[in-house]
Amino acid sequence: MSVEEGVHTLSDETELYTKTWKPEGTPKAILAFVHGFSDHCNAYYELFPSLASTGIEVRAFDQRGWGRTFKRAKDRGNSGGTALVLSDLHSFLRSIPVPPNVPLFLMGHSMGGGEVLHYVLHPDSPYNQSTARPNLAGVLCYSPLIALDPASRPMALTVMMGRLVARIMPKRQRYSPLDGSLICRDEQVVKDYTSDELCHNIGTLEQLAGMLDRGIWLEKLQASDLENVNLLPMWFGHGNGDRITSWAATKKLAGILEKKGDVTFVTYEGAYHRAHMDPGEVREQFAKDVSDWVLKIASASESEPQPQSVAK
Repeated sequence: MSVEEGVHTLSDETELYTKTWKPEGTPKAILAFVHGFSDHCNAYYELFPSLASTGIEVRAFDQRGWGRTFKRAKDRGNSGGTALVLSDLHSFLRSIPVPPNVPLFLMGHSMGGGEVLHYVLHPDSPYNQSTARPNLAGVLCYSPLIALDPASRPMALTVMMGRLVARIMPKRQRYSPLDGSLICRDEQVVKDYTSDELCHNIGTLEQLAGMLDRGIWLEKLQASDLENVNLLPMWFGHGNGDRITSWAATKKLAGILEKKGDVTFVTYEGAYHRAHMDPGEVREQFAKDVSDWVLKIASASESEPQPQSVAK
């Protein structure tokens, strides 16, 4: 396996920090990964090397305002509204060099999971509106932000006031800390998170409102809303001990989507928000489940023609 760092330059000259984990030889599949709130792509421990060891190339990036992409304190959490978030994701996906007959998958965690779902399901997203959309073979989400668990849900009055202020000061920053003890059952992972300066827990009012609005849209989604959406194969994973994002909301959405297509939902018993680093056998099982599903879909897609995307 080899690891490469780089940048992806967006149309407004913003440079996204990128990192790639490459297996030996031609990959069996490529997995684009989107991190969560107050997170970054170097905080996923052995998950990406583990996937690369099975032949899956992982390409990840730090979103605007997060990780190694933000350079100034005033840019912390300034990832913009939903239109900009999805445009950045679309641009990153379009930049990935995909060899012939190698399927491309998209995966997101937490806030990133909500973004990924919005990207492939919302009829007005770049993926569903562009003539130059990436040729995705499947989508994976774990602990996605569809709804917050009651233990992490802000007061309704706080949300309402934040929305009002966001209309006149969208770039105003707000410290919105996650309870580190709810991140994972592994104490070392909790210590790493709370001491990581790149996990800064700061979002702009515009970013926070967009994040919550995407979840509200997903929580209200019904099968009838997807009449004109081509549903990709989807994999959901969520620990039922997660007290940051709602396991029940993920299970409900997976059940709705299952009526329309190929959907897999996996519960990790007792696991917290970062199931990929849960103690004991869960972390190994999580990586295996992801790899097995990706390679199964990749194998099935080998016999299908791979349409070429038109450059934008």
